[in-house]
Amino acid sequence: MARRYKPEKREVSPDIRFNSIEVQEMIHRIMIKGKKSTAAQLMYDAMDIIEERTGKEPLETFNAALKNVSPMMEVRPRRVGGATYQVPMEVEPERRKTLAMRWIISAARQRPGKSFGEKLANELMDAATNAGAAFRRREEAHRMAEANRAFSHFRL
Repeated sequence: MARRYKPEKREVSPDIRFNSIEVQEMIHRIMIKGKKSTAAQLMYDAMDIIEERTGKEPLETFNAALKNVSPMMEVRPRRVGGATYQVPMEVEPERRKTLAMRWIISAARQRPGKSFGEKLANELMDAATNAGAAFRRREEAHRMAEANRAFSHFRL
């Protein structure tokens, strides 16, 4: 069943420090129980750590990490005559960004270590260099899509 109503996309204002909409969206996704200032502080701590360790612009590393973790293909279940097939589909740009952020944050949360800011910084730096749990998750999604290419004629 398709949805009858599709809510309109909300306008997200850029963050104060980097003037980037992506950073602001990341802050929103880090936020727990409406504590936005805490989430912003964690994000900026992570960016400071990245700048300190790499010596490069932290926004470059952040954008590279997002680009590397964004999946091109994913599998979606599709029922055809009693059987459910995993059909590979291309991922829309908005969902691509959303999945990348979600995977980076969940991978950072599962990392062992000290503060969340440090864990997030490490995960972003790993993702920027094609490593880390979030990047592995993307590779796994691509492998699944490749393995189920035979069902691509069942597109939704």
